[in-house]
Amino acid sequence: MAENREVFPGDEVAVEEEYLASDGTFAKDGKIYASQIGTLELNDEECVARVISPNPPNILKTGDIVYAIVQDIRKTMATADVVCKEGTERGLGGETYATIHVSKISSGYTDDVSKELRKGDFIRAIVTGTKPSLQLATKDDHLGVIRSQCGTCKTELVKKGNGLYCKKCERSFPRKLADDYGNVIL
Repeated sequence: MAENREVFPGDEVAVEEEYLASDGTFAKDGKIYASQIGTLELNDEECVARVISPNPPNILKTGDIVYAIVQDIRKTMATADVVCKEGTERGLGGETYATIHVSKISSGYTDDVSKELRKGDFIRAIVTGTKPSLQLATKDDHLGVIRSQCGTCKTELVKKGNGLYCKKCERSFPRKLADDYGNVIL
């Protein structure tokens, strides 16, 4: 390591002849600049320049467990807005619009998303991909719907068997439930 110093966005930190731009940096016209506030690290072994942020953004990656609200349902896909990542109170940076393909909802066979998820459901899911877009899955027993309301009367639905039940409307609804449905505090 050649040099460690505090830098700000736009500071020139190296030249491309000696280093490659890495995390927290970008290259332009043969020069490397800081793209965030942090500590400059010039790694002579790897020939990379990076800026390490003291407070990095909370960016989702494959394998992260997230909480989301289902926004739309189609026959073969659901879309959801990710609201937080498990294990952190910090807000999310980056893309939060996600898709869940019908094949990634349940471990059993499902040919219709609306049999497993509904608009407005709160779900716990795992991130299965981030490129080209955010993709989620709920196949695991601990993943799936964690909270839901009746679409008619907006009463909180209770778990009944493998599905949900509205005490007010006296109707049952199928869902892909997390094993702790109703016991999750958001």
